[in-house]
Amino acid sequence: MSKLPRQIWILALGRLLSEIGSGFTIFYAPIFFVQQVGLSATSVGLALGSASISGIAGRLISGTYADRWGRKPVLLLSTLVLAIACFIFAATADFSTLIAGCLVQGLGLGLYWPANEAIVADLTIGEERRFAYAITRLADNLGMGLGIIAGGLLISSTGAYRNLFIVDGISFCCLFLTIALGIKETLKSAEKPIKFINGYATALRDRRLLVYVIVNIILTVYISQIQSTLPLYFSSFVPQAGARGFNPQVISTLFTGHLLMTIACQLPILKLLRRLTHARSLMISGGFWIIGFVCITVTGTTDSYQLLWASLGLGLFALAIVAYTPTASALIADLAPSSFRGVYTSINSLCWAAGYAIGPPLGGWALDQSSQFVHNFWLGLAATVPIVWVILLWLERLVGSRD
Repeated sequence: MSKLPRQIWILALGRLLSEIGSGFTIFYAPIFFVQQVGLSATSVGLALGSASISGIAGRLISGTYADRWGRKPVLLLSTLVLAIACFIFAATADFSTLIAGCLVQGLGLGLYWPANEAIVADLTIGEERRFAYAITRLADNLGMGLGIIAGGLLISSTGAYRNLFIVDGISFCCLFLTIALGIKETLKSAEKPIKFINGYATALRDRRLLVYVIVNIILTVYISQIQSTLPLYFSSFVPQAGARGFNPQVISTLFTGHLLMTIACQLPILKLLRRLTHARSLMISGGFWIIGFVCITVTGTTDSYQLLWASLGLGLFALAIVAYTPTASALIADLAPSSFRGVYTSINSLCWAAGYAIGPPLGGWALDQSSQFVHNFWLGLAATVPIVWVILLWLERLVGSRD
């Protein structure tokens, strides 16, 4: 641990602070915009999905200019853009302002991740690099958990949703100062980059990558439901003593438990899956998704033990995510030729943008239908997992044929 560069620890601290602010809002924003602002679940889903559109542009800009301007200027720009988005959300009173905030937020997130990940890669090598990424991800998850707890307490005691966005904006300002004062520019080489067209043209001729892209988008759609659709489902469709919906503090506790489960199970799950191929590990992730979706359906349709079923569903989602995220990153690294890893990683990131463009609008539309339709929505998602399994078996054969 002590061998990690000092800048890694500084970056992790900054990410911890910013994720505390994000945790304040990420699970409560849909509830606020529907129940307080008065927008429909469909319109909120569409707005949240629009962030992925600008996110695509942000990723392409970040990937290009982090190698020209440097990592630090792009990262600083991203934190300012994200802070502005938070303050727009705090002032939102109609759909058009929400769309503006989501587009600005998507641009900021798109700028943030490629530059951020490049800094970690620049500062580390070999096994140290893997550990550095684990430390920064741990900081993200811990910050998110603390933010969710604090956000739930603030809402339950004051009901001041708008203050959450202000705190989030301040947290990004803190991240800006942390980077400006504590991080040095890490871009050192002046190697001539591969031309944009040549790199992507080569990657898109790789059938293995194209098959993986299909799987990755579907799995990202699943993940997006946890942040965009589930909070509203829990607050509006779960029977509770003659009423419907868990209160904000209960929702806060549920999602905090989900994050803690994600943190606790990361290394044990990786150890269990290390002997399996990447495709088989992703198939196991799909199995967790199926059972989790069924548990969420039971949560909204049973008259008892709703908290137990909700906790079980979120716990299974945590297992699905920890089986998926490191495996997906390793798979992309294995598929990519050494000279095209940046391009392959960029495409992997764009899959997340696509999944988040599809998932929130889909979930928001489902929530605006009848209660029976909403409950069956989760079963419908579970029914798509066997399709993912078939595609993964195809991918496994393609990868094996190239070995």
